[in-house]
Amino acid sequence: MRVIAHREPVPASDAWQWPGDFHPVLKQVYSRRSIGSPAELSLELAKLRPVGEFRSAARAVDLLIRHRRRRIVIVGDFDADGATSVALMMLCLKDLGFTDLDYFVPDRFELGYGLTPEAVQLLEPRKPALIVTVDNGISSFAGVALARAANIDVLVTDHHLPGDELPEATAIVNPNLTGDSFEGKCLAGVGVAFYLLAALGRALGGSGCVARYLDLVALGTVADLVPLDHSNRILIHEGLRRIRAGRCRPGIRALCEIGKTVTSEATSVALAYQVAPRLNAAGRLDDMTIGVRCLMTDSAAEASALARELDELNTQRRHIEAEMKLEALQLVAAEGPLDGASLPPIVCLFRQHWHEGIVGLVASRIKDQCQRPVIAFAPSTAGTLKGSGRSVPGLHIRDVLADVDAGNPGLILRFGGHAMAAGLSLQADGLERFKSAIEVLARRRLSAEQLSERLFTDGTLAAEELTVEVARQLRDGGPWGQGFPEPSFDGEFEIIDQRVVGGAHLKMTVKALGGESLHGAIAFHRAACEFSPGETVQLVYRLGVDDYGPGPRPVVQLIVEHLQVARPDSGKGSSV
Repeated sequence: MRVIAHREPVPASDAWQWPGDFHPVLKQVYSRRSIGSPAELSLELAKLRPVGEFRSAARAVDLLIRHRRRRIVIVGDFDADGATSVALMMLCLKDLGFTDLDYFVPDRFELGYGLTPEAVQLLEPRKPALIVTVDNGISSFAGVALARAANIDVLVTDHHLPGDELPEATAIVNPNLTGDSFEGKCLAGVGVAFYLLAALGRALGGSGCVARYLDLVALGTVADLVPLDHSNRILIHEGLRRIRAGRCRPGIRALCEIGKTVTSEATSVALAYQVAPRLNAAGRLDDMTIGVRCLMTDSAAEASALARELDELNTQRRHIEAEMKLEALQLVAAEGPLDGASLPPIVCLFRQHWHEGIVGLVASRIKDQCQRPVIAFAPSTAGTLKGSGRSVPGLHIRDVLADVDAGNPGLILRFGGHAMAAGLSLQADGLERFKSAIEVLARRRLSAEQLSERLFTDGTLAAEELTVEVARQLRDGGPWGQGFPEPSFDGEFEIIDQRVVGGAHLKMTVKALGGESLHGAIAFHRAACEFSPGETVQLVYRLGVDDYGPGPRPVVQLIVEHLQVARPDSGKGSSV
């Protein structure tokens, strides 16, 4: 059974007052996200941390200027953050007068992640004078060394956490470098590229250039699930403003359209669930070059064609993921109930036929269901396994991989990542040894409470607060995302009627206890749940606006994240 708990509000400073037009519900939501001053609510670009504070960018700017008339190759990652980073660098450098630009996204299955020696060997015939990595490179020791030995300068731009040693690159830009006082430590790879290009633009007299591409920055930041601190919320907010105003890349517009997202109403949630998965599908199943081309093209027709190709890949991805998730749940069930203490503190899963491009998604889904860190593995090349991990608050998964590596030299071939997500590779015969080592460390660092099935919400809404006005204020109060979650609420409702729609989703009409109004509610992928009219259920839900269908519109709709039968004697419930 999942326990529903409320996020603790953080007292605001006595020195300021909430703006008068803020609804009390929005005040409640912000107070539970540590918003304690007016400055944290201001999302204008002028409030962004100054470019000059990013000290590691200065040397990189000089390096780029020296290569302004020489061949530069941008090397990206095969996810949405990497694709948006490549597109941003290519488009903005061209605007700033760089004349010989090329890009390369390593094949996930042939070359693996980062600037590997094999990738450098493939790039050498292009005769680059400078290789610029985006969203990767901080752990590419061998590849950087090979490039430098061939007299190729290397500029590493990355946001992943560095180890104790750094690659011997010509310059490195990373907010997490030891000694860099820049406070925007949560930037995505595309955010790091944004700051570097802003500094470069200032040096070349084109300081406003990079702002034209904030739509790319917003998409990459949302997609990479980095914590939404003030800087990231500004970048997303300003990028969404461009998208809503129709001043976005044709590729983003095409991806919105194929995902049935109206660009004039785009939100961070729409980018996360409709646009980013289609872009990511290219890197998971095929070649992220498709995604980069979609983002870079100036042709609406080409963007639409590429978006359709990405959509087809995403459909394939969903089918593969569904099969792998079902098998993963069977593996977990063999260990014990999903909500039981019999599960290990970190779950490691492997099947011989799993797809290495999908294991990160499976790890994320299983993590959400069993409230434990999960690492899912798939076979890779030459007798190795590729693993992708997702964590829960309390376990910094990249750091725990570093500790496993330190205690078991040679066990992990490569690893990298950050607090909530990381990747690794190891020899296939080392999996059981790895599982034993990481379980010991996870057991020391995770408490029973951190491993409990707890759902945190923003409290209970009164019946009179279930309005379109409140729903719209919540929608527009973001951007919402990792570390700044979209508001959710809990409450008890009477079931008026229910039916299954789309073969998989439970559509309900409900009435808040103590209220008179009827509201629509939908619980996705919960067709198996059955209730009787008049039964009382406890719901965890987000407040949405339904603009479609017969009758007066718009109306409030409850987007149900969790539902359980209410127990009149205790006020608690049992999950269904």
